[in-house]
Amino acid sequence: MSRLSSYDPYNQEVVGDVAITEASEIAPMVAQARLAQTPWAALSLAARQQQLTLAYQQLVPLRDKLARLISREMGKDLRRASYEAGGTIQSAAYFTQEIAAALAPEPLGRHGELQYRPLGVVAVISPWNYPLAMANNLLVPALMAGNAVILKPSEQTPLVAEEFVNGLNRVLPPGLLQIAHGDETTGQALVQADINMIAFTGSIEAGKHIMANAASGLKRLVMELGGNDPMIVMADADLDAAARFAVASAFENAGQMCTSTERIYVDARIAAEFESKVLTYARQYQVGPWDQARVNIGPLANPAQHQQVLLQLKDARAKGARFLLGSDDYPLPFIQPTVISGLSREMLLEQDETFGPVVAIAHFEHIEQAIQRANDSRYGLGAVVFGRATANQVAQQLDAGMIGINQGVGGSGDAPWVGAKQSGFGFHGSAAGHRQFAQVRVISG
Repeated sequence: MSRLSSYDPYNQEVVGDVAITEASEIAPMVAQARLAQTPWAALSLAARQQQLTLAYQQLVPLRDKLARLISREMGKDLRRASYEAGGTIQSAAYFTQEIAAALAPEPLGRHGELQYRPLGVVAVISPWNYPLAMANNLLVPALMAGNAVILKPSEQTPLVAEEFVNGLNRVLPPGLLQIAHGDETTGQALVQADINMIAFTGSIEAGKHIMANAASGLKRLVMELGGNDPMIVMADADLDAAARFAVASAFENAGQMCTSTERIYVDARIAAEFESKVLTYARQYQVGPWDQARVNIGPLANPAQHQQVLLQLKDARAKGARFLLGSDDYPLPFIQPTVISGLSREMLLEQDETFGPVVAIAHFEHIEQAIQRANDSRYGLGAVVFGRATANQVAQQLDAGMIGINQGVGGSGDAPWVGAKQSGFGFHGSAAGHRQFAQVRVISG
């Protein structure tokens, strides 16, 4: 049996390994999932919620182990990894309650009822940058809706997924939640299998392949496909708050976040002051191994990602960017905090998702120029505007699924996580998002 090894991105030491799920094993897993799904679907929403809440309680003693696995597998500093593990575990009770409310039957007229019924078997394909939280956000609504789930985690982070699933399966019925390990070969076999839905977080290119493979079976899709989020800083903005946000957003998780701020368009009249403040905050970040207390930028997750960021930085320098902080030549496994000015349309930094700790700044003379450049992208996940008098008017003109005005994206309370253009196909979160994991059924008479 072939094994999949997981490597610490800091020193390339082997953290552990798991058995690779061969393509021939997928069909039996789906068959097992269908057997488990039938009695699970017959339970009430309250009963499913009770079992899932109890299952998540099994993870409480595993919190520290899960956090260290997140750090060791993808390099996230231990403080942030602890937040991810703890937040995932602690939110389960509220999350399942919220989903139960969204999926409760609704009366239609005097004698009818609108119901949200299970779809069957759902494949959840999750990324490496938030290996626990992203998987959790998709598999919980799928299970609460009465479906069985086969989780295919990133091959970069198999161990945290294995620990997560094993912990939940101490309570969940056998076969209801399974895990398939491997690379795109395993993923493709799962997508092509006799399943009913695919919930995916990853790149646009991978999303297109999934759509093509899912088409023959008309399988349901919910996909978040990354972003290249713009930020507009207007002349009347609180520059200190804007600069602090720009750096924090661009450097979060070493820049490996789908809603990281990647393109900043700042009014030329206040650009010099803004850039000075950005440099002040950027210089406060500490880069190093994930287990050092003062570190807030760990190693990039893998050599390929490191090389991709360097490629974009070298391209920016060749096309006229000014490096205010950092360079375009960093040895593995780190990318130091980097700030460039003179971002132009021709640069890869403007066109593509970066996934590295880079603040890239361009100046504008008229607000219409900033809006046009912010919208001139195939991506449309998030966008941010900092300003006072007309910030809301500018925000209304941006093509993105989530827009923050003087704050980050993501909304508040029961808000959906949604992308526009090629950043999203369907969405999750909120009552409407939870219902995408269910079949709507109308009973009349």
